[in-house]
Amino acid sequence: MRSLAGRARGSLREGGGQKRGLKAVLDAALISEIEALVGTGSVDRLDFEAIETAARRRALNVAARAVEDRLNCDLSDHAGPTGPCPRCGRPARYAGRHNKTFTTALGDMTLSRAYYHCAECETGFYPRDLALGLLDASLSPAVTRMVGLTAAMVSFKESDELLTELAGVTVGTKQVQRTAEALGCEIAQDERDVVEPEPPAAPTLYLGMDGSGIPMRASELEGRQGKQPDGSSKTREVKLVTVWTAEGRDEEGIPMRDESSVSYSAAIESAASRDTDETPSDFAQRVDREARRRGFDQAARRVILADGGKWIWNIADERFPGAIQILDLFHAKGHLWDVAKAIYGAGSALGEQWAKQRRDELDEGNIDSILNALRVHADANDEARKCIDYVTTHRHRMRYPEFRAQGLCVSTGVVEAGCKVAVGTRLKRAGMHWTVAGANAIIALRSRKLSGRFEDFWERRSLVAA
Repeated sequence: MRSLAGRARGSLREGGGQKRGLKAVLDAALISEIEALVGTGSVDRLDFEAIETAARRRALNVAARAVEDRLNCDLSDHAGPTGPCPRCGRPARYAGRHNKTFTTALGDMTLSRAYYHCAECETGFYPRDLALGLLDASLSPAVTRMVGLTAAMVSFKESDELLTELAGVTVGTKQVQRTAEALGCEIAQDERDVVEPEPPAAPTLYLGMDGSGIPMRASELEGRQGKQPDGSSKTREVKLVTVWTAEGRDEEGIPMRDESSVSYSAAIESAASRDTDETPSDFAQRVDREARRRGFDQAARRVILADGGKWIWNIADERFPGAIQILDLFHAKGHLWDVAKAIYGAGSALGEQWAKQRRDELDEGNIDSILNALRVHADANDEARKCIDYVTTHRHRMRYPEFRAQGLCVSTGVVEAGCKVAVGTRLKRAGMHWTVAGANAIIALRSRKLSGRFEDFWERRSLVAA
């Protein structure tokens, strides 16, 4: 025996004989509206943009009323005095029909739905809402999807403006935020629950990790140490893992990131773990999931390319033994420039010459010469001492001539750009201050969109709602 939601769904989707009649009604109504709008005069004097806008508005209104009437005339969601509660399965009592106005892609619709109340759960439900995927919301699935896609890319206010201007749907900034964050929470849970491995997209897969601070509300920063003069913090760090391929080459034969090959996964979460911990850190688990999705372990060559963050290489050693490890060349050169400025001062020609010589040695793989040059200044300069430790720690990741000979990327900017694209562009704009929950929701939403996986999630979500 089908559930109340199932019977309602069937009655709405199996009315094949009525489709032709509904189409005829829509056609006639639309023709009448457009004829009244355009009139019979010369079209050369018409404001075509105004006609486009008005015709779209009227067409959507006609469609909204037709769909609204069709749904409200169908009373099959009332399937008797009782029906099984979708939560506990016990009989729920029919308690009349209730009206609610929903924002849809066609405009506002006021729907009358049968309401059942479960004494056991002390709550009620609407079979038609379940059947139509409305899920206790005031936005239709199509509008929810629009909100998710726009809020992933721009601010909540701009998302609302885009929906109004381009889709003729007015949602409101606060409703955009609530809907986008709720959808982002669903996506974050889906990211944890669903890992569908795919074969490696190329013989060589690259995996990178990085972190980026985002501005937080004061309540999220209590007791946290930071870089402010008083020792406080204004930000929390988002940690990101990205996977990509680089089979293409530029005019000089240097490997280039393949278009549409990059995927992202990120959150404000810890990468720290102790030897006694039974499970990896939250972020290490995120890295594992993303690596499995992309088939990283199955690739012929696995490359970890990142900056010098200790936590990054701890995860790389623990999770991907045997992978090629490369310290991003751009960051390595940046450390040498910092030493040059510390020794000779910013803008010094002598410092510039010293840094260029060290950079050339780095490109040639002459690490011993770099260390010797740093030791000359180590007694008098903290930056030089720190750089000696840095180079010594990472020298096995700085074999750049060898890596280039193997056709590998040594500095693509993909990871740093990933932090900017996936995190900074959306969450580090002027005036923004986030909660951890709100930031993680939007990061999940944006990462899913940028990784080309939003449609997969939406299809799974639609099947659950159905």
